[in-house]
Amino acid sequence: MFTIKAQGFEPFQVEEGTKLALALEKNGVDVSHRCGGQAKCTTCRVAIQGEDPAMGETERLSLEEDGVLGQFRLSCQIRVDRDMELEVLMRASDKGWDPGAELEP
Repeated sequence: MFTIKAQGFEPFQVEEGTKLALALEKNGVDVSHRCGGQAKCTTCRVAIQGEDPAMGETERLSLEEDGVLGQFRLSCQIRVDRDMELEVLMRASDKGWDPGAELEP
C-alpha cells in the first residue's frame, strides 16, 4: 500500500497498480476525466512533487501533441507505484462539469 497526499485533502492509502485518477476519485478528490481515462482530453492534470512515475507512450504522445509535455501529468495514465504528493490542476467542480466518463480500472 502507498500513501497519496493530494493538496487540500486528507492522505489516503492505495494499492499498488491502481490508476491514480481512479484512486483520487474513490477517495473524494475532485478530479476531471472527461474522456474516461483515454489520455485524449488531458483534463485529469496533476502536478507531482518529487520524482515522477514512469511515463507511458500514450501519455507522452498526448502531451506532446497538445504542446504541454513537461507541464503536468495525466492521472488517468499513472499507475500508483510509490507514495505521492500532488496537486490536482483541473477540478470538475471548478469548471462546472460532472467529472466525466466512468474510469476503467
